[in-house]
Amino acid sequence: MEDGLFTQLTDRPLADKLRPETLDEIVGQEHLIGPDGPVRRMIESGRISSFILWGPPGCGKTTIARLLAHVSDMHFVALSAVFSGIADLRKAFEEAEKRRLYGQKTLLFVDEIHRFNRAQQDGFLPYVENGTVTLVGATTENPSFELNSALLSRCKVFVMKPLNGNALQKIIDRAEKTVGRKLPVDDNAAATLKDLADGDGRYLINLLESIYDLAPENSLLDREGLEKIVQHRAPMYDKDREGHYNLISALHKSLRGSDTDAALYWAARMIEGGEDPLYLLRRLTRFAMEDIGLADPQALPAAIAAWDAYERLGSPEGDIAIAELICYLGTAPKSNSSYTAWNDAVKAAKQFASLNPPNHILNAPTRLMKEIGYGNGYIYDHDTEDGFSGQNYFPEQMPRIRFYHPVERGFEREINRRLQYWDRLRTEKMKKK
Repeated sequence: MEDGLFTQLTDRPLADKLRPETLDEIVGQEHLIGPDGPVRRMIESGRISSFILWGPPGCGKTTIARLLAHVSDMHFVALSAVFSGIADLRKAFEEAEKRRLYGQKTLLFVDEIHRFNRAQQDGFLPYVENGTVTLVGATTENPSFELNSALLSRCKVFVMKPLNGNALQKIIDRAEKTVGRKLPVDDNAAATLKDLADGDGRYLINLLESIYDLAPENSLLDREGLEKIVQHRAPMYDKDREGHYNLISALHKSLRGSDTDAALYWAARMIEGGEDPLYLLRRLTRFAMEDIGLADPQALPAAIAAWDAYERLGSPEGDIAIAELICYLGTAPKSNSSYTAWNDAVKAAKQFASLNPPNHILNAPTRLMKEIGYGNGYIYDHDTEDGFSGQNYFPEQMPRIRFYHPVERGFEREINRRLQYWDRLRTEKMKKK
């Protein structure tokens, strides 16, 4: 049979065939489009207001906007901030104004809206305010950081979730029904397929299409066979945006919680995503000081040694130094007592900012300084029986303040014992005066 004029229409991509035609067919976003979801309530009330959809790739942002325009009889206009500029926006607004004269509303969908600069985002404001367009923006980045506060104040923000296992399975079931045959994979391969999708429905559909197109006939792929057909996905990580801060926060808090395995996972995610290993080592060194401190005095030298080793070896050999450091820090006793002691000392330094040291601990290199009392009454600690004079080293007008409160963990347990010993001696010596 020869190709006809419309033969190509039957060879649509699987993603086009599986595109939801109703809101009920959208999976994984029940909190927005379910019976009590805010998007569903807007539709039922007939009052569609501007909003921002914030979520990861492949979770259905574009689909929700397109179907929302359909059910509300609004004209749907789609722009991408990656490919559009001021001229495209101006044209969209002008055409929306013309349609408004004839009583038709316009839903303007802007994908990757965070990529518009601040001035371009300001350009939306008058048209959103006067109702020329209902704006639906889609972004993978935190709107709090990437969108103007003025624009955010005029738009609701709806958070979309990555698709979970159940939602991904619904897409697989729909694909099997549409194609007319079961996906040729065993249970382990099917589980791997969902892991590879990592919550991205669009990516999953592309994987399904590859399997249907490339799997040998009458075969059943196991995990190894599946991995020969599909390529591993690059980690979703942008070291210049929110993902960078989210993952380093996850790493830091996993270490603080002594969950070494979780910390290794987050660190691997960052490295695989292209993060600078030296940035990671800098943060791990900070952790050694801030969250372990003197509970394990070897944590800081270990961090410096790992940093030095990586700079000498580079990747991949130096990656082992990072892994060893994470294991050391994760399993070390934790204490932030030095960190809090310093912060409290800084506060006291600001509060008592102009007090002089007591005269007895001041050096007196000149006769005049000796005559006015510098160094008078100083006791050389090494000359005492205990090696401890118990003298006051704070300014005379300032109360004695305890900044450092070591914990009863790790080496700080021994430090506590020492502090108690000196406190007792200081009290005894004060009584003798």
